[in-house]
Amino acid sequence: MLNPFKEERMAGVKPKKALGQHFLTDLNVADRIASTLDAYVDIPVLEVGPGMGVLTRFLLEKHPASLVTVAEIDSESVEWLKTHLPQPQPRIAEGDFLQMNLDELFGGEDFCVIGNYPYNISSQIFFRVLDYKNKVRCCSGMLQREVAERLAAKPGTKSRGILSVLLQAWYDVEYLFTVSEHVFNPPPKVKSGVIRMVRNDVNDLGCDEALFKTVVKTAFGQRRKTLRNSLRPLLPPGCIFTDDESLANMRPEQLSVEQFIELTRRIDGMRKK
Repeated sequence: MLNPFKEERMAGVKPKKALGQHFLTDLNVADRIASTLDAYVDIPVLEVGPGMGVLTRFLLEKHPASLVTVAEIDSESVEWLKTHLPQPQPRIAEGDFLQMNLDELFGGEDFCVIGNYPYNISSQIFFRVLDYKNKVRCCSGMLQREVAERLAAKPGTKSRGILSVLLQAWYDVEYLFTVSEHVFNPPPKVKSGVIRMVRNDVNDLGCDEALFKTVVKTAFGQRRKTLRNSLRPLLPPGCIFTDDESLANMRPEQLSVEQFIELTRRIDGMRKK
């Protein structure tokens, strides 16, 4: 397959730094990313930030156009997509993905999310996916390698952070492969990584979900401290972790999702007493 973007990119959409745009030009990489959703060809797919439609074209080869929606904030890219994508075309939702009502967009149906995500808002995108965790069955795509590694980081690794725990509570997260900076226009200063998140079978964490989020965020907010010290502000006045509570002696990156849930239950119990 010839790469039309090598010839078209100079006359195409100009990448905008303010939008974090780095357009993918390698068709093999685009095909591999699109293939991460091959198990979901029968449900709607939302691509975030299609740009010049390199990934979109492969999605349209694998999914019915009627099931593909692209969300694009850049009006120049929207016009490009309307005039350059093959027929039948996907639905184009012009606007800010972070502000879209995805229940309205998909009529309450389950859907998947994919994209070559803008580096400057990638974390916000995944927090948004969490807002729709009961509808997003799979989320995959490319983002800055360090961020991708963080999302998939296991307990005991330094890269583990807030999103690692919050996402892994609801999704099985897998780091798939690394992408060179030289396959973009313009090339970013860092390498990229591709991940896939598949919704697990958890419907209830077995603890107060809002408190769970607060515990995770508070713990990683002072990640150099043991949990005994960093989580003290969440305890009622006069309450402390007892010396035999081993979890309190750990640092946040050491804990699994299940251990954070257990810790949340303990704090909740102290509050209710």
